[in-house]
Amino acid sequence: MHTSSATGHATPAAEVVGDETWQIRRTAADFDRLGETESIFALGNGWVGWRGVLDEGAPCGMPGSYVNGFHERRELSYPEEGYAFPQASDTVVSAPNAALIRLWVDDEPLDLRTGTMCRHDRVLDLRAGVLRRETEWISPGGRRVLVRSTRLVSLPRRPVAAVRYEVEPLDAPVELRVCSDLLANERVPESSDDPRAASVLTDPLTGEGYRADGLDGVLVHRTERSGQRVAVAVSHLLDAPETVTVSCDGTPDRVRVTVAGRLHPGERLRLTKFAAYECTPVDGTPVDKLADLVVAEADAARADGFDALLADQRAALDAAWQVADVQLDGDPELQQAVRFAMFHLIQAGRPDGDRTISAKGLTGNGYDGHVLWDTETYVLPVLTYLAPAVARSALRWRHAHLPQARERAAELRLSGATFPWRTIGGRECSGYWPAGTAALHVNADIADAVLRYLAATDDERFLADAGLELLVETARLWHGFGHWSDSGAFHLHGVTGPDEYAALVDDNLFTNLMARRNLRGAADAAERLPELAGRLGVDPDEVAGWRAAADAMFIAYDSERGVHQQAAGFTEQPEWDFAATDEDDYPLLLHYPYLELYRKQVVKQADLVLAMQLNPGEFTADEKARNLAYYEARTVRDSSLSAAPQAVLAAEVGHLDLAYDLFAESVLQDLEDLGDKTADGLHLASLAGAWLALVQGFGGMRDDGGALSFDPRLPGRLDRLAFNLRWRGDRLRVTLTPTEARYELPDATGDVEVELRHHGESVVVTGAAPVTRPMPQVPDPGPEPPSPPGRRPTRRSAG
Repeated sequence: MHTSSATGHATPAAEVVGDETWQIRRTAADFDRLGETESIFALGNGWVGWRGVLDEGAPCGMPGSYVNGFHERRELSYPEEGYAFPQASDTVVSAPNAALIRLWVDDEPLDLRTGTMCRHDRVLDLRAGVLRRETEWISPGGRRVLVRSTRLVSLPRRPVAAVRYEVEPLDAPVELRVCSDLLANERVPESSDDPRAASVLTDPLTGEGYRADGLDGVLVHRTERSGQRVAVAVSHLLDAPETVTVSCDGTPDRVRVTVAGRLHPGERLRLTKFAAYECTPVDGTPVDKLADLVVAEADAARADGFDALLADQRAALDAAWQVADVQLDGDPELQQAVRFAMFHLIQAGRPDGDRTISAKGLTGNGYDGHVLWDTETYVLPVLTYLAPAVARSALRWRHAHLPQARERAAELRLSGATFPWRTIGGRECSGYWPAGTAALHVNADIADAVLRYLAATDDERFLADAGLELLVETARLWHGFGHWSDSGAFHLHGVTGPDEYAALVDDNLFTNLMARRNLRGAADAAERLPELAGRLGVDPDEVAGWRAAADAMFIAYDSERGVHQQAAGFTEQPEWDFAATDEDDYPLLLHYPYLELYRKQVVKQADLVLAMQLNPGEFTADEKARNLAYYEARTVRDSSLSAAPQAVLAAEVGHLDLAYDLFAESVLQDLEDLGDKTADGLHLASLAGAWLALVQGFGGMRDDGGALSFDPRLPGRLDRLAFNLRWRGDRLRVTLTPTEARYELPDATGDVEVELRHHGESVVVTGAAPVTRPMPQVPDPGPEPPSPPGRRPTRRSAG
């Protein structure tokens, strides 16, 4: 359930040049958009996440200090109960916040809303992986000070985050007081009526122990209902004149280290804080041992020093960028935006710990911090090609929650496993069953991510340890859920596909095609590992049943209009009255009853178009062009998930200007806050979708049947597009210009080779030398398909 405005409200960003494409800079306080900036400046490493709140903690849009998977449970209530309605939901909660460092100047707190802000510069450095800040401020009493800080969440050191905070007087001696806080149960602003917003829990953490001594401290808390325990420790280094004094005090919810003294111009106070986070079940590591563990981690980071953390962070990012960087020549603004998107994908997950990635990652509490199907359909395909170990970790997380998925299937009287539409701890958290319980496609989305990962990696161990069981249990769902008609077709009735403006439909094309892929993939895997499949209870008759259901899967097609139907009967429903729909009526779900949306031909987000992206071999070129034109005219893109798949298909059928504008919408979703929801956290699926729009859209990359192919074509705005992907252990680099495509294996020796197809031609790339092929001219696709009135993406292709 990802909602946005199609056109947004933001003014175009200033021109971006040179190294600025590796930085995101804000030079104003922008008090009206604090939450948006905090999300954009968020730092994380897949385990720990710090929102980009000012060091002093105020002014603040929404605080957030997250540990992956740390949440609390809350009861769900219904006006009328129903069988199998989820009785509880999970909500992400902040762990104790170690990023806070407050400053008083002659007893006046540094607050950008008071005094005079002479200069305020914050920079997210995408190469170094840090957030830098420099503020020159005159207090209401007339004292001028310069404050600098550098903040990081360590990519190579899972529990560790750190901040270096410096202050110096500029004009005259001042009395300075710096308070470094570790704070639990921070106040979170009340949520709105928007269903995308998070639930707010007051004081969700119960203190179990604290220590405060010298320059160190630790807090240990638990949640009451979800049964989790979190510990956070801080250690400090102080560099300041000998005249300053240091004190430390603590309560169950706060540890504070205070440094105070009189400083003269030319003197500087530098306080460096090292923090460590750990989370376990309450019945896991005891309180004292957990406290000792995080103290040891924080102390070790302090012993190594902040400069060592910076060096390790840069080294980790250098390695990640070698594969993840995408180069766009011709549009510096979107070059910067793509690097911003890739940076946040890099820091969203981890290769260790078998954790997954929620819709907002660790950047905010939107959607209650839930994991949705976006992870497998948008984020994991990108990570499979860039950081396959991270994708594997997320899929192992799904496998770890198979017991809950089996329980849910049994509760719903279904076979196999039914994975939740929204979850944190593995159980269904959505009380809106037409979109939640009926969105069974999430099971096939997970299977698709498994199959895509296996094709790209040939990871036989993962197949044996987790992949086969995921494929088997999801295939069993479809085989038991579907039914055979008298005509011999296999149907899936009463489901909800990706388009949330259509619920409880029959034979949703996306669901049917993805279920077909799931069934065939499970059958292939079971025959590949027959002994292991037998231990899972799979026999030849079951495999034959899967194949028969897949072969007979019903595909809804309107022969009169010459297009596939999003679901059976969709093209015969009444049309939406776009002429009577005002611009302020979007997103439609906030202004119209679902009953009105469900029975009309209006599409929230790419559904059938997404089916064509993920199952390209199921459609002819003419079918793709006709389908795109039909559904483009009815898709309002009230979801941030929509623009990317629309861009991929628009590029494939030759509408390159439309594709480029859709790509821009996807990649600028958060930097321009196009949906007014970036304050709740970044839209990771939209950011991942931008990579897919470039690589699958303009690069024409497909991996149907485990074979790699490229049908590249460049939009007129770009002079060059270069990207990398990992394919079965090797890094393949693709460079596209208007006249030439270049394929190379930059890290391989001469005897390594990768087979691929370029516009249908078989090509073998070796480590010995690059292979170049001409870029064929894109045939004229005809008139651009119309979008709903006022919903076409902003035109930027003309330059």
